[in-house]
Order: sequence, then structure tokens, then C-alpha cells
Amino acid sequence: MMKEAIGKLIDGQGLTEAEAEAAMLEIMDGLATPAQIGSYVTALRMKGETVEEITGSARAMRARATRIRPNDPIIVDTCGTGGDGAGTFNVSTTVAFVLAGAGITVAKHGNRAVSSRAGSADILARLGVRIDLPPKDVEECIGEIGMGFLYAPLFHAAMKHALGPRQELGVRTIFNLLGPLTNPAGACIQVLGVYDQGLTDILAKVLMKLGSRHCYVVHGMDGLDEITLTDRTRISEGKGGRITNYFIEPCDFGFQRVRLKDLSGGDAEENAAITRDILEGREGPRQQLVLLNAAPALVACGKATTLQEGVEVARGVIRSGAAMQKLERLIKWTNR
Repeated sequence: MMKEAIGKLIDGQGLTEAEAEAAMLEIMDGLATPAQIGSYVTALRMKGETVEEITGSARAMRARATRIRPNDPIIVDTCGTGGDGAGTFNVSTTVAFVLAGAGITVAKHGNRAVSSRAGSADILARLGVRIDLPPKDVEECIGEIGMGFLYAPLFHAAMKHALGPRQELGVRTIFNLLGPLTNPAGACIQVLGVYDQGLTDILAKVLMKLGSRHCYVVHGMDGLDEITLTDRTRISEGKGGRITNYFIEPCDFGFQRVRLKDLSGGDAEENAAITRDILEGREGPRQQLVLLNAAPALVACGKATTLQEGVEVARGVIRSGAAMQKLERLIKWTNR
């Protein structure tokens, strides 16, 4: 299958969902050579990945993942593609604690840094969270405290076959998109930040095809893979199988535009300190950014009716101390 798929892509032809799934299964099962993997993902990137190709690939990766099944039917993930190169702090990781503090069940899927100085796993480890719990323990953690961290290498062992080609290529490929689409807890509500505005509509359609109940795929027009405070943000919202595309601005929420450096982060230690400061109530542009990025999931989970109300709910969660308490419970539970 792999040779045929590469040939079609080189000729500029798209793959069907079934063909893309079969090709990715060959990679996941160790049946494709490193040269074939590199050629395949490069040809896909040069042609431009379609909804069908991404969906089929995600189905294959989900099929080979170690799954967990928390009891709550409504589970949220905040996981972006990364790769924006902006050097901000770990927004989605901080947001996860706000959502959990609001009573939402969160299965935070993430990894160590790939394209940034600090990934979600790096930050959580610095904060004192044990990140390498076995899947069954993560399932229990989510059930008991309403939140857990799913460390990608422990849930996606089959990805080891693609690791070498990915590192050697050193460019964005379909694998950058698949992580946020393959939450092992089956998160049905997602806020997904992407590094390219052309991906918002595409990935919202993919999430709908994969069974998402409600999703927001966002891209800051300053390049951030988050809702931003420096510019407009493009949002593709998926619900009930339909996609709605629109823009929001900081002023829609009573916020002033800021400079990108006002949202900057650093290494894992610095970013962990920023996250802790925000959860402890330190106000300013960084906290405002967290409030904005928490709002969509709060709406999707019925905790707010509008994004504006979601911002206020998120602010109340931080002021009440509930978000910080959730971090402390996660640290204690994972180190018991």
C-alpha cells in the first residue's frame, strides 16, 4: 500500500480516507521503511493534507493507541499543534487547570517539547506532577479528581516507528496534526490551536468526522496557535456536524491589544512559575490570555452561554482558588 500511496501523492492525487488509514497503519505497525515514511509524509505535505487524509491517518493512530475510558461521558482536551515559534508560555496547560477547577473533566494530552522550549509534560513535571503514570493509573486519577495527564509516548507506543524520520526531516508533517486528534481518553470536546489559519476549517471538519461533540479550532492572526490578545483570532467552531467560521477580537471581551512580548514565556522552570502565578491570581495580559482560551470549553460544557460569559466564569474560578487547588490535588495524587 505504501508504494502505491507515495506514487499517487507524487502525481498530485489525493488519497481516500481508507487509503490514508491503510498507509498510516503500515507505519504504525513497523511495515514501512524509514525512507518510505519520509517520502510519504513529505509528499503529503507538499500536496497539502486533505480532510480525508488527516481523518484516515487519525483513525489509524487511534486504533493503535492505548485507550482509557474514564466514567464521565463529557471529557475535554486542550491540546494544540505547537509549531508557532512565538515563545509564549504554556497557555493550554494553564487553561486545563481552570477548566478542571470549574468542574469539567479534563484529559490533558501532551508531550515534552518538540518545537518549543517547554512542552506540557516539561511544565507539569516542573510543577511537581508525576507525568509518567501508567494508563490505568491515569484513568483512575481522572475518575477521582476530575483531571489527568496523558503522556503521549506511554499511550502511542506505535509512533516509535516514525520517530527517526520525523527527527531527521525536521519540518512540519502530518504527525504535527495527529497528536491533538488522537486523545486516548476519547475527549469529545476540544479546543485545538493550530499554527496555520488554513487549518482551522480543515481540522474542525476532521474532528466532526471523528465524532467530536463540540470543538473550537483557533488560530491567532499574529501566528499564535491560541486565541490571541495581540490581533484577531480566526475560529472554526464545529457542533452537530456543522462548521461555523468567524473572527473575534480582544476588544470583544473588554481587553486591550498587547504586544507579543507581553505574553512571552521561557524555559520549563520559567513557564511553570508563570502558570503558578496565574493560577494564584496574578492579573495581567498572561492571565487574560488564559481567560480567553478557557472560554470556548466553558461554553461547550454548558458552564457559560457566550464566550464573554466564559471569560467571567474563568476569572471567577481563578479568584476562588479552585484552579490552584486542582493543581495541588494533581500533584498529590500522582505522587502518592
